[in-house]
Amino acid sequence: MAKIFSVPARLVLAHVVDPTARFLLRRGVTPNAVTVAGTAGVVIGALALGARGHLVAGALVVTFFALTDMLDGTMARMRGPAGNFGALLDSSMDRLADAAVFGAVIFYLYGQDNPYNGIVAGLICLSAGQVVSYVKARAQSLGLNADVGLAERAERLILVGVGGLLTGFGLDWGLPAALWLLAVLSLVTVFQRLIAAARSDKVPTE
Repeated sequence: MAKIFSVPARLVLAHVVDPTARFLLRRGVTPNAVTVAGTAGVVIGALALGARGHLVAGALVVTFFALTDMLDGTMARMRGPAGNFGALLDSSMDRLADAAVFGAVIFYLYGQDNPYNGIVAGLICLSAGQVVSYVKARAQSLGLNADVGLAERAERLILVGVGGLLTGFGLDWGLPAALWLLAVLSLVTVFQRLIAAARSDKVPTE
């Protein structure tokens, strides 16, 4: 969960997520199934609703299904030790979902006569968001620590969702403003993670 929103969000959502996770596990639902279902929901909400201009409905659907990112992790912890495939699947589905969200936003903005056009910001968010995740994963594979940053995945989805809601309710500047803010935060996060990884790099001494 995101650094900025983690504490208050977890306190509130835990009351819903934990019972839901236990219920699904009792019914034989696996964390991997929840991961795939959540990604499918995000992709459908983004492409079928957001890209076609139904920003409020799209934001609500994407937010709802994005919460499964917390649910599948909770289910995995409750179920106990398992293989590593679940973590790989979760990361892969996250990248697909993020690409769908920002691709839908860019597609929508391309067809709008909006004086606050945020297409360039959307492209920065799309590419920088992938780099944010890559730096952390690559650093971990090398034994480095890059678990820092202002704009993790939850922040990215929350900010673009808020922007979508603002524009959906008639404030044309809402979505572009959110994208430009997120573009800056994403680039800052990339450098935060690179710096953290560099500082954690212990060069062996003879």
